[in-house]
Amino acid sequence: MNVINGGTVSGLLKDIAIPRMFHARQQFPREVIKPEDIPAAVRKELEKPCFSSLIKPDMRIAITAGSRGIRNVDIITRAIVDFVKSRGARPFIVPAMGSHGGATAEGQLEVLASYHITPETMGCPIRSSMDVAELGYSERGRRVVLDRNAYEADGIIISCRLKPHNAFRGSYESGPCKMMTVGLGKQVGASAVHSDGMDVIAQNIPSMAKVVLEKANILFAIPCIENAYDETCKIEAILAKDILSREPELLKYAFSNMPKLIVGETDVLVVDEIGKNYSGTGVDPNITGTFSTPYATGGIKVQRTCFLNLSEASHGNALGCGLASAITKKIFDEMDVEKMYPNCITSTVLASARIPCVVATDKEAIQICIRTCNKIEPERIRIVRISNSLHIDAILLSEAYYADVKAGRYEGLEAVDEPRELEFDEAGNVLTPVRI
Repeated sequence: MNVINGGTVSGLLKDIAIPRMFHARQQFPREVIKPEDIPAAVRKELEKPCFSSLIKPDMRIAITAGSRGIRNVDIITRAIVDFVKSRGARPFIVPAMGSHGGATAEGQLEVLASYHITPETMGCPIRSSMDVAELGYSERGRRVVLDRNAYEADGIIISCRLKPHNAFRGSYESGPCKMMTVGLGKQVGASAVHSDGMDVIAQNIPSMAKVVLEKANILFAIPCIENAYDETCKIEAILAKDILSREPELLKYAFSNMPKLIVGETDVLVVDEIGKNYSGTGVDPNITGTFSTPYATGGIKVQRTCFLNLSEASHGNALGCGLASAITKKIFDEMDVEKMYPNCITSTVLASARIPCVVATDKEAIQICIRTCNKIEPERIRIVRISNSLHIDAILLSEAYYADVKAGRYEGLEAVDEPRELEFDEAGNVLTPVRI
């Protein structure tokens, strides 16, 4: 793509004023399990007789590890491994991430390594394969499969995060049931779950999970839940027989711990960095309002959104860029469609991989969003800037919000300083940090 810094587009945008902005702090409830306390929290759950009695000496136990950027995932996984070892069993880790990692065994190992999950750090083997075992068909007629390494184990422990999904709503969203059907289903299973579209996936997940629970050696699940600060706040083990009844209850708790952009509405949302380590769609639409399907709603109400950078941890997977109004050339140049498109083909959702307007610099990405907003007063343009969609306790707001924030109109939101001009370097990269 021929994106020229200083070309015609630059000329059209160079005089678009960017308003002064001020740093603000958002405050949310903060129940938390500190990282150093996580191993004890895991052990406390698993030492309950109903769980510990399921793990016998010499059993080969498969432990799942997913592809999302779960806080403390390496600590949680290692704690489960250590407990299984303490019972005399032989644990191994299975990548449970559907089609992620480019839908290859090697790519999925690479994803786990980026989260510090390796044989050396975990103290047990990792068995990565895209091969699956056939389990049967769901009551809706969908094919159900399971990672063969996990299927052939003597028992399976479902370790995952439980949280609201970014593209649909239902009693079962991101959690143990999705991990069993999509994650452990590998590319084949993930494709089957998504085959009817996002309006039906909320039915496919539990109906297919029933087959997994009937046909595979699922011992229990141990999901974690995160608070509004992207910190681990709850870890709870669930027996296999209780997963279908307990997961919807925990989903309500997870919703209650979701952060939000307190102002509720804006004209332009600027996201400094996107990536698969923040959300399956680069940013969490539950925060940004940039949904890839019509089957989920929420987040901030916004006219235009721009993304400035792609995280290194995303390994070129810029999925989600299609949900922005504009992205920078930096993101475009780092895109690896071999990492992006397998997700889209599997989920049947193409919107998040489309290419939006591509501009030369951070500054122009913000300017093109301002210039194309409708029905606004330029001198009262409302802009929210966040570092990413996981960490939104510290944000930047444009001057239009300042008087209302100072007056206490927004509960839980306070101004940290006064409005100032954003600083950019000679290349147009924004220098003013979101967090100070």
